[in-house]
Amino acid sequence: MNKEIFREDLADILQRLTPLQDKLRGKRIFLSGGTGFFGKWLLESFVLINRQYALGATLTVLSRNPEKFLSEYPKFRDFQEISFVKGDIRNFTFPAGNFDYVIHAATEVNLKMDQEHPEEMYSVILEGTRRILDFTATSGAGKMLFISSGAVYGTQPPELANISEDFMNTSGFEGPESAYGRGKLHSERLCLEYAAMDRFYITIARCFAFAGPYQPLNTHLALSNFISDCLEKRPITIRGDGTALRSYMYAADLAVWLWTILVKGLNDRAYNVGSEQAISIAGLAAEVNRCFGNCSEIQILQPPLENVLPSRYVPSTGRARKELNLTMNFPLSQTLEKTIRWYLQT
Repeated sequence: MNKEIFREDLADILQRLTPLQDKLRGKRIFLSGGTGFFGKWLLESFVLINRQYALGATLTVLSRNPEKFLSEYPKFRDFQEISFVKGDIRNFTFPAGNFDYVIHAATEVNLKMDQEHPEEMYSVILEGTRRILDFTATSGAGKMLFISSGAVYGTQPPELANISEDFMNTSGFEGPESAYGRGKLHSERLCLEYAAMDRFYITIARCFAFAGPYQPLNTHLALSNFISDCLEKRPITIRGDGTALRSYMYAADLAVWLWTILVKGLNDRAYNVGSEQAISIAGLAAEVNRCFGNCSEIQILQPPLENVLPSRYVPSTGRARKELNLTMNFPLSQTLEKTIRWYLQT
């Protein structure tokens, strides 16, 4: 990969992470899921602040196949403060020595596994979290960040504009991501059981939808598919009626929010991470098409249902903004433009 994160993004991240430098100085950090979309941004931002302020911190990354990752992203070989250990999240061998922080970011949503092997998906999430919790307890770490998902809320009521951390799921889990949502919810409960034993602090980031460099294309996610359609000069195809409402946070904001929740988040506390700026799927397709110069036709395969409110997946982020002074620096238009610009790099 020759594409690089934009310098203006790195400058923004550095400015906003500067207040955390003393809490990270000299720390030894363990990260699971460090080779995915979230993980790459955590790696980039860690190296940035570590080198800028000579923190002397180190980051150990668990990966099922570090050799493959490093062959695809050789730039990470040059970062001496990052080391990789090979292993499966459910049974990896604990690295030696003490750690100060643990970030559990493994298990991104995989629709194919959720549909075809839901129990395997559930097991990977729950048993992987249990293994990480056991490691955290033995490593001497004082705090762990569990990266959860807005999927723990189940189906958001369509009349509820923004879903908050206090929402209680009374409808159960339905739809294509049910095993994923159940796994994340039960993993959160497992985390709180460990926190109740006062062995270490645990804070939770419930993540919604995101965009930015390193985002994989050709997934089940609408935004990824729309970008792929435009890159391949195909019509943008919306398989539903286009009325569903979603929101997207830019990856630079995501990185800042995750590091801040790790360092400053309260024990036994969950924080929504995402954008409150809702857009319909049809509107999203139009915005992506605009960024590409309106080069594609937009095809909506189903008509909207009459007298039915559109589905929503949009968080309320008031808790993170109020308690942790977090802000979103990138509105949706800029988020999409920067993401697409990255994919158009040569």
